Amino acid sequence: MRFLRTLITLLALLSGAGVSHAAPDAAAAQARLAKDAICTKCHDETESRPLFLYQTKHGVRGDSRAPTCQSCHGESTAHATQEKNRPSPDVNFNKGGAYPTAHAKARGQSCMTCHQGGNRMHWDGGQHQRAGLACNDCHKVHQPKDNVLTKATQPEVCYGCHKTQRAETHKISTHPIVAGKVTCSDCHNPHGTNSNKLVKRANVNDTCFNCHAEKRGPFLWQHTSANDDCMNCHTPHGSNVAPLLKVRGPWLCQRCHAEVANHPGNIYSGAQLPGAPAVGNNPPVQVAFRGCFNCHQAIHGSNHPAGRNFLR
Repeated sequence: MRFLRTLITLLALLSGAGVSHAAPDAAAAQARLAKDAICTKCHDETESRPLFLYQTKHGVRGDSRAPTCQSCHGESTAHATQEKNRPSPDVNFNKGGAYPTAHAKARGQSCMTCHQGGNRMHWDGGQHQRAGLACNDCHKVHQPKDNVLTKATQPEVCYGCHKTQRAETHKISTHPIVAGKVTCSDCHNPHGTNSNKLVKRANVNDTCFNCHAEKRGPFLWQHTSANDDCMNCHTPHGSNVAPLLKVRGPWLCQRCHAEVANHPGNIYSGAQLPGAPAVGNNPPVQVAFRGCFNCHQAIHGSNHPAGRNFLR
């Protein structure tokens, strides 16, 4: 009984706390709606760029963190009150409209007022910021669905600028981007990083190892080229040589291993592998078709005591 009375008392206290805060929260929400009404009396879903603010996270007026129209566009008093020759809002995000678009820095500052830190901490000085982009060049904050935040539709937003990468994803060997299983932000942080090519990890290899952990090692016998940079051999967006190789073997390997002119079965020497029938100067099938990978299959590294040459 004592436990039951204690529980009832605690529930009553919690209920009382909720009641005491309900009125101020409701009043604050109504105040935010009233401020929005200055803008929404004209701007709604009938616009050429429809405004569905209250179907987005920015329009949740019960959340005190959500901005009002003026939080992003500025007070824009003259724009809201002047009937003739109406001037532009203080910060205009639209491109190609009746008013000049605000500078990318001003548009970015409106967003960064709230969206600071986290994966955006390297935005200033990042590649996209230096290219003159602002948040709304990729994000659509007045729409219920922001394509850049959805895995299946995000690549199309990026391809608006990165057209070469779009073409590469349609080659015969790619990451499953078109299938919607991998998207750009799985590897890149578009808001900026302290590494090259906006990769999310410290370097390209660490980014690849996030999925391809079996290639990480450490191995007893390390392949220097593979440990240096995955992109020495692979092209990440797409290739006509599986698996995502820059060129077909043995030419891929001979970019580094040019000194193997006397290697048995070398494509240039015409020498034969041990036990192979003599066929004149024609290279053996091991080289003429797949080449080096027929024998050297543990190419990223080997833990076998006899695996110095990465043989299978």
